[in-house]
Amino acid sequence: MFISKNSRSELIQSIEQLKREKNAIILAHYYQDNGIQDCADYIGDSLGLSQAAAKTDADIIVFAGVHFMAETAKIISPNKKVLLPDLDAGCSLADDCKTEDFIAFKKQHPEHIVISYINCTAEVKAESDIICTSSNAVHIVNSIPKERKIIFAPDKNLGRYVINKSGRDMVLWDGACMVHEAFSLSKIEALIEQNPNAEFIAHPECTEAVLKHASFIGSTTALLNYTKTSEKQQFIIGTESGILHQMIKNSPDKRFIPAPPMNNCACNDCPHMKKNTLQKLHDCLFNEAPEIMLEESIRLKAEKSIKRMLELSVNL
Repeated sequence: MFISKNSRSELIQSIEQLKREKNAIILAHYYQDNGIQDCADYIGDSLGLSQAAAKTDADIIVFAGVHFMAETAKIISPNKKVLLPDLDAGCSLADDCKTEDFIAFKKQHPEHIVISYINCTAEVKAESDIICTSSNAVHIVNSIPKERKIIFAPDKNLGRYVINKSGRDMVLWDGACMVHEAFSLSKIEALIEQNPNAEFIAHPECTEAVLKHASFIGSTTALLNYTKTSEKQQFIIGTESGILHQMIKNSPDKRFIPAPPMNNCACNDCPHMKKNTLQKLHDCLFNEAPEIMLEESIRLKAEKSIKRMLELSVNL
């Protein structure tokens, strides 16, 4: 990555100093730029990041991720200043689940409990009964009495995976992650054939057709842990390519092959995640902006659904 104003090492040194001066913590998702991951205080998936945001005693949380993640941190920690390096770092799932449309969808199924994937806006979280992540979605659904009807939103691919794992019949919102929908089934099949000793592992946001080829399916943290403990030495990775940085750091002797999308790219990057840069991270910490702000009425309603998730996930 090209950094125009300062060198990478100077930026990291300055970021570390600013963190100390401001009692700030950097939470980074696995899909972030390698440099951002290397200077983060905590790296994880949505569940781990939510738990870290709830526990921190820092005054400032810098969330190196996308908008809904920073919103989640603000919902959980309203008295802390929550910063996002680039306010335009969005999410296709959240963008395609508009609050007014979601409310209308709920009205069509009035007897249903609403479980929403964390990849949604604060307003949609406020309209939900329980939030889940890819780490705990099956666990959350299994915790609901079998006689209760369920709406699952906004990721239909994760929803279908949960249906298959739990045996529950759920009403699915018709949404999908632009990154995980873009994997090329034919290219993955060719990669598997070309690399017979490599194990294909994938995130449950992938399409059902892609998941049928995976020997292991899990959240980004689960995928990372699997590659650390597996006896296999080669893996084809069916999720956003940012996770490969941690996989290589943890298992430098193993080979990791990113699953390709349908375009001509060799790996699949989230354009929203990659809007954050080391320079933007530094500048937002220095300026304490852009800051995430939420209406208190929305925050309080959303907090209930997130707290319910955290209560149900305490041992995960």
